[in-house]
Amino acid sequence: MQFNELGLSETVLAALAAKGYSEATPIQAKAIPSLLEGRDLLGIAQTGTGKTAAFMLPSIDRLVASGKRAQPRGCRMLVLAPTRELASQIADQARHYAKGTRLTVATIFGGTSIHKNKTDLAKGVDILVATPGRLVDLMDQCYAILMGLEIFVLDEADQMMDLGFIHALKRIVRELPAKRQSLFFSATMPKTIRELAGQFIKEPVEVKVTPEATTAERVEQRVTFVQQAEKQALLTMMLKEIEIDRALVFTRTKHGADRVVRLLAGNGVAANAIHGNKSQPQRERALGEFRAGKVKILVATDIAARGIDVSGVSHVFNFELPNVADQYVHRIGRTARAGNDGVAISFCAEDERPYLRDIERLIRQKLAVVPLPEGFVAAAEKIKTSRVNVPQSRDQQNGARGREMQRDGRRPGQPQRQRRDERPRGDQPRRHDERGPRPEAAGAAAGEPRPRRFDAPQGEQPRNYARPKRKWQPRPTGSGGGQRQGQGQGGGRQGGNRGR
Repeated sequence: MQFNELGLSETVLAALAAKGYSEATPIQAKAIPSLLEGRDLLGIAQTGTGKTAAFMLPSIDRLVASGKRAQPRGCRMLVLAPTRELASQIADQARHYAKGTRLTVATIFGGTSIHKNKTDLAKGVDILVATPGRLVDLMDQCYAILMGLEIFVLDEADQMMDLGFIHALKRIVRELPAKRQSLFFSATMPKTIRELAGQFIKEPVEVKVTPEATTAERVEQRVTFVQQAEKQALLTMMLKEIEIDRALVFTRTKHGADRVVRLLAGNGVAANAIHGNKSQPQRERALGEFRAGKVKILVATDIAARGIDVSGVSHVFNFELPNVADQYVHRIGRTARAGNDGVAISFCAEDERPYLRDIERLIRQKLAVVPLPEGFVAAAEKIKTSRVNVPQSRDQQNGARGREMQRDGRRPGQPQRQRRDERPRGDQPRRHDERGPRPEAAGAAAGEPRPRRFDAPQGEQPRNYARPKRKWQPRPTGSGGGQRQGQGQGGGRQGGNRGR
């Protein structure tokens, strides 16, 4: 179906034409008419099917038609995303689709300046894309007000639950107005997610374009059984032999991703890593080099499985199988996007076979088994011996230095503290028994209790740090009062002399 048949405005159609879009995807064709009517929506679609445009295009038309203005520190449309990369991607698409209108778009997520977030919200924005954690922080500081919200969108709801954002979501929903349009999108729809959706949306239109938890049909899925210690050599061989446009390599841990990048660099293969331990500028730089094609290999954890929307990803390598079967669907969904073909290759060790069975049960198909290449043992040994030691990058050195400072309890620029047992004998302070008795204890008689200070705690009462209050006593009659009386009389005599 064409976009001009869905009832969108001419401004939005012009923005789509500038981007080269004319035909709507199935979820866009089913969702846009209902959203233009103002109804709530429950959308189930795998990644890469155009969900962002499905809710952003009709929402822009509704915001323009209402003609309202955002209140200070508020927004008219709120989009919640689980990761920073996904939030930034949604905001970029919103700015493109809103060209020709006066709608403003802002992003709020961790790793950025919270002062800038407060400044962006000061005058109010029309479309706000945020992650739950940073938004709750601003709400607690009264810098984000959601009373004037018109449209609420919850994207990738299943990953929100996996990342533990349920309490933040409930906190945000309590501040939303009752009269609003709510949109709920998820790639999978287990019973727990459906129960959560029932709390946020009322009488929704359900749009389902694919069966639950299915993989893209254009992805060729393979699995190779290999020992855990030989995975690095197998990955190096494949990256050198296979013709790859762009490849994503997924690991389960952050340190594992850094290790894969370092060992690939030792064999002359350039790669970047992106995971939760990286700062926001580091993550943006790694993703920018991957998008531009400067570095064709990106090693990531599952945090980036849904936040990376890069065209031209030809291969996805599961260096380690995910322990949650649903993550496999999202990992391989990074390839075969926009009608292209893709290849997903998984490395399965002996202890990962239960994970493989769960994945095959979820996607309802068997993965094609590809044996190890001929002469793999000799080739793997050659790769290991030819690997050179690569020095740590500047980012890794800064991270290690920061962890060392935290462990030693010092700030940057301070010398390292010496432990008590490492100090010279003469530098160690004497104990109390070596210094002799305290002065107040020396003058006191044996068995006589020490005088109690005014701020000493009594029983279970807390220590009092205020100045002691003195009991009021009247002044003697002959001292203060006489002086004041004499001053008054003297003042009168002076006045009399001046009068004479």
